[in-house]
Amino acid sequence: MTEPPSPARVAVVLGGSHTGMLAARALAGPADRVVVVERDELPTAPAPRRGLPQARHAHMLWSGGVLAMERLLPGITRALLDVGARRAPVTTDMVVLSPRGWFRRWPESHHVILASRDLLDATVRARVLADDRIELLAGTEVLGLTGDARTVTGVRVRERDGRERTLAAGLVVDATGRGSKAPRWLTGLGLPAPERREIDSGLAYASRLYLAPEQAREGFPVVNVQSDPRDGGPGRAGFLLPIEDGRWIVTLNGTRGGEPGSAADAFLPFAREKLRHPLIGDLVARAEPLSDVAVTRATVNRRHFYERMPAWPEGFTVLGDAVAAYNPLYGHGLAVGAQSAVLLRKLTERHGFGSPGLARRVQRAVARPVGAAWDLAGGQDVFYPGATREGPTSRDRLVAAYVSRLMHTATGNGRVARRVTDVTSLERRAEVLLGPSVLLAALVGPLKPPLTAPPLTAEELKRAGLQ
Repeated sequence: MTEPPSPARVAVVLGGSHTGMLAARALAGPADRVVVVERDELPTAPAPRRGLPQARHAHMLWSGGVLAMERLLPGITRALLDVGARRAPVTTDMVVLSPRGWFRRWPESHHVILASRDLLDATVRARVLADDRIELLAGTEVLGLTGDARTVTGVRVRERDGRERTLAAGLVVDATGRGSKAPRWLTGLGLPAPERREIDSGLAYASRLYLAPEQAREGFPVVNVQSDPRDGGPGRAGFLLPIEDGRWIVTLNGTRGGEPGSAADAFLPFAREKLRHPLIGDLVARAEPLSDVAVTRATVNRRHFYERMPAWPEGFTVLGDAVAAYNPLYGHGLAVGAQSAVLLRKLTERHGFGSPGLARRVQRAVARPVGAAWDLAGGQDVFYPGATREGPTSRDRLVAAYVSRLMHTATGNGRVARRVTDVTSLERRAEVLLGPSVLLAALVGPLKPPLTAPPLTAEELKRAGLQ
């Protein structure tokens, strides 16, 4: 690899997954050269890789994240659709049992992109690496940062042949995900450890791929059976996402004492008998299994409050799951990573690559989308037994009571349902739920009576073999 004439104009991104690739794209231009350092050997086509075990589970990209990706990679939505991903309107193509009852399928307010994680990553990666300003250094392990408490000057790496060397950089971006070593690296430079909070619902995930019944391979809705934290026991939930090639990816989950297992013959009984409604089980009973059951327990909500650090080094910033990792149940990690990469580009272009204080500005800015997703996930999970040492705070209880009332109202009020999806899509901040008209609507409650059955059409039931 040819070293650049000026390391100060080089950006090094640690991690070649979703957030890392988007961060590299964000810096291509403001930096003369971007080097992505990735421990795995990355496939050239959609395929599993060792360092991303969560790819075997269901993923969706909320429209807040889609819009951010489009700003960085214009036309990426069309590219994803062209290779088989699906655009699902919210809540039109969603059959959702909330803690307060079935949601109606209101006219489109927002959307999600549905695809396997392998397809999503491969499509984004191909677009990013087509930029000749971006170089991928695969099969390479990050050993640590170089520099001191005032300035990070680069990273030490070990390449696939065992050779160690230093990559000098004007900016280092940590996008290494849940396994990030940034707290240890920062203390190694002489800085204090960042404040951290964890909310662990004890959730375990079990996922399986299915080939949908032939008539249900195109245009079938998302199905989501949510748990109800008010029950006081284990929370069990599941969702079915239609993805590319006529397949369904089905993910079942449960908190402590209610976890799904890895046995194939237990997957269908869990879906039919343990969830609050048997719909998902009834659907997959008529589909063809294509994979074994994949299980993961890496679902703790963990946030590092880097923006609160009393001092922050120049030349270093942390993005994506390395800042905050969420319970995957809420589907916000991909969107937050994309929105954070947009902020990285915006501030770098505004203040200049390598400008004093840039890294701290970025760290404080990304706290906004990170905090929005954190409140959505933590505000629910904190109520499961053992999720935190101290249990829910008074604020947690007050917010949860209001959100519960909103969810109840949204089952029978389309305007409130839209305001809720404004927030869950990460397109607008939670303050929209506190407007006078929303507060009044929550006080009044739903305008339509509760649904007594899943809102599937007769045609959908027939196509799925349920009628």
